[in-house]
Amino acid sequence: MSSNNNPTLSLTGVRSLPRDQLVSRLRQILEQKIHGICFSPYVEGQEPGAPLSDGQILERLDVIQPYTRWVRTFSCSEGNEQIPALAHQQGLKTMVGVWIDDDLEQNELEIANAIDIAQAGHANILAVGNEVLLRGELSEQALIDYIQRVKSAVPGVEVGYVDAYYKFVDHPKVTDACDVILANCYPFWESCHADYSLLYMKDMYRRAQQVADGKKVIISETGWPNIGTATGAAEPSEENALRYFINTYQWAQEENIEVFYFSSFDEDWKVADEGDVGAYWGLWDKHGQLKYR
Repeated sequence: MSSNNNPTLSLTGVRSLPRDQLVSRLRQILEQKIHGICFSPYVEGQEPGAPLSDGQILERLDVIQPYTRWVRTFSCSEGNEQIPALAHQQGLKTMVGVWIDDDLEQNELEIANAIDIAQAGHANILAVGNEVLLRGELSEQALIDYIQRVKSAVPGVEVGYVDAYYKFVDHPKVTDACDVILANCYPFWESCHADYSLLYMKDMYRRAQQVADGKKVIISETGWPNIGTATGAAEPSEENALRYFINTYQWAQEENIEVFYFSSFDEDWKVADEGDVGAYWGLWDKHGQLKYR
């Protein structure tokens, strides 16, 4: 990131760095603290639904706490509702995820717990829904109703919705209902070659910004895997992952953009939904060791 001792590199400059200098630059960025990281506390052998203890959550938070200002969670049930208070205890701000889908009964539990968390002062931002429209699980109006319910219950907390950047273009009523626009931007999943990935992410961000009507746009997820099967021209590799991270945060610093990186830890359970690449999005491996050393 930009400083007198650590000048910002051009895109070409980052591309030409050898591995040891890429690792050094990533460590410098982390030591200065990134804005935010997507946080999941599951360890090897666990998946959503596994019991989560305060001790396990704190152990995982301890790993990332020195390197980030915010954490983003994904659910307010099955133990995940404990994360925001524990994160606040460690001086971290929280974007609290409220997982809603076509299970209407479970949605009520998520909403109730989210409101409790926010009313207790442990949610800096509430993210009501994650890619619900992308997956086609709820209608636009049903999603808006959930967003408005939460906004009414916690008027002092910003409330938004997380989805692919273009869904905010496609669904202006949802965009209007949000206090803040939470856009997922993944050049990798759109088969973009690593050399052009930063330019593509900038375009994704601008498209969300153009329909935001002056509201803040936060990149709620972006990242690049280091291992796995390619998606079109997008190749997982250690060097591509390193360069993507560095480019992302140099741009974020230059333009004062808030970015939540995906993800904190590698998680094997994601292979079921995303293929082999799903297990390798973390900055830390599944054992909690920084992958780039």
